[in-house]
Formats: sequence, C-alpha cells, structure tokens
Amino acid sequence: MSKEITITQDNFDAEVTQSSIPVLLDFWASWCNPCRMIAPFIEQIAEEYDGRLKVGKINVDEQGGLAQKYNVTSIPTLAVHKGGQCVFQQPGALPKAGIEALVKEYL
Repeated sequence: MSKEITITQDNFDAEVTQSSIPVLLDFWASWCNPCRMIAPFIEQIAEEYDGRLKVGKINVDEQGGLAQKYNVTSIPTLAVHKGGQCVFQQPGALPKAGIEALVKEYL
C-alpha cells in the first residue's frame, strides 16, 4: 500500500507547511516519462521512510498554482520541506540512491 499523499492547494498547509516531519514533494505529470521513471523510487521511499518522512505528489497539470508558487519550470522536480519552509529543490530524474541522499540530510 502506498504511503504517498496527493498534495493539492486545499491540503498543502495541513500536509506540508504544518508537518512535524520533513516532506519530500514530487512535482510530476502523467505525460512525463522521467516522472514515470522515478515514480517507483518515490513510492519505495515513502514506504521505507514512513514515520520519518512524508512523501507528497503534486500533479502540475492539476495544481498549476503550487507549481508556479515554487517556480517549477521542469518536471520532475523534487523539493524538501522542513519546518514549514522549502529547504531544497532540484529538477530532474534521479536514481533511488540519489533521492535518498537528498532527503537523508533533512531527517
């Protein structure tokens, strides 16, 4: 069972800004091949880090306002939020080990 959360404008504050643990956000779209390529890694990380890291997926086609707010101009883009602030953001597909290295610094 997936531990990922679908993030929207409506639940962003509750799930991301007010989260007591770090949040990894995956800005993606269904038509994006690199997004589909990293999706299994994102899901595995959500399950493996459950309780220490929250993982949210933001569909940029449905949540364009959030993508614009965070200046997402290329997808996939991964962002880490901690303490209500975006502390890291990087566009591009990464292998699972690269994504894990990215988030471990903030756990």
